[in-house]
Amino acid sequence: MTLVEALPRRESRLWRKLRRNPAALVGAALVLFFVILALLAPVLPIQNPVQTSWSAVRKAPSAAHWLGTDEIGRDILARMIWGAQASLLAGVVSVAIAVAIGTPLGIAAGYMRGWTDAAISRMTEALLASPFLIMAIALAAFLGPSLSNAMIAIGLSAMPVFIRLARAQTLQVMTEDYVESAHAVGVGPAALIWRYILPNIFPPILVQSTLTVATAIIAEASLSFLGLGQQPPAPSWGSMLNTAKDFLSQAPWMALWPGLAIFFVVLGFNLLGDGLRDALDPRD
Repeated sequence: MTLVEALPRRESRLWRKLRRNPAALVGAALVLFFVILALLAPVLPIQNPVQTSWSAVRKAPSAAHWLGTDEIGRDILARMIWGAQASLLAGVVSVAIAVAIGTPLGIAAGYMRGWTDAAISRMTEALLASPFLIMAIALAAFLGPSLSNAMIAIGLSAMPVFIRLARAQTLQVMTEDYVESAHAVGVGPAALIWRYILPNIFPPILVQSTLTVATAIIAEASLSFLGLGQQPPAPSWGSMLNTAKDFLSQAPWMALWPGLAIFFVVLGFNLLGDGLRDALDPRD
C-alpha cells in the first residue's frame, strides 16, 4: 500500500478517535483560533501595528485600545494579531525544515546501515550533545538577527530529533515480513521506501512534528526576546515581552497578553500532539 492509498483510511480512523478525546479537540480549537487570527490579520479592522501615538503611551485597556498600548503608543491588540503570524510561521517553517532534512537522513541511516548509519548516527549524537535552545541561539547569532535566520536556526537545531526518530522507525519497519517479502520479489529501494517505509513511519513523524511546533514557537519567542528573531518595528510576541520587561510595574498588560498568547498556542499544539499520538497508536 502506498502512502497516498494509506492516508485516507488513516484519516477516517484518526478523526473518529480524535472526536472521543476532549483534550485533543480543545488543542485543535486553540490552534485553529490562532491560525485563523494570523491569516485574517491583513483584513481585520484593526489599527496599524507599527503606528505610534505619543498621546496614548502605555494606556491601560479601554474601548479605544482593547488590550492597551505599549511604550510608544502602539495598539497591543494589533501587534498581538500580527505577531501571531511571526510565531506560527516560525513554528511551522522551522519544523518543516527539520522534517525535510532529518527524515531522509534517518531513513537513509536505517535503510542503508553500515558506514552510512554510523556516520549519520555520530553526527546526530554530536548535535544532540548541545541543548536545543543553546544551539538555536548560537546558530541564530552566527547567521544574523532576522526571522528567516531564526527559522533556519530552529529547524537545524530540531533536525536531530527527526533523524533519530526516522532511523528507529525505519529499522523497525525493515524487520517486518512484508518488507522482506518485497525485497525477495525484487522491489527497488525507492519503491520500497515510498510504498512500505514512509506510510508506516509517517504517524510518529506527524506526532513529533506537532509537538515540535510548540517547542519551535517558544524558541522563536526566546530568540526574539534576545533580539535574534523578528526585528523591530515588526511585531513578535517575544520582542513584545522583551520591551515589556522594563514596564512591568507601570504597564503590566504589555507583558500579560503576549505571555498568555504563547502559553495558549503552545498548550494547543501540545494537546493536539498528545491526541494525535493516542489516535495513531496501532495498539488501540
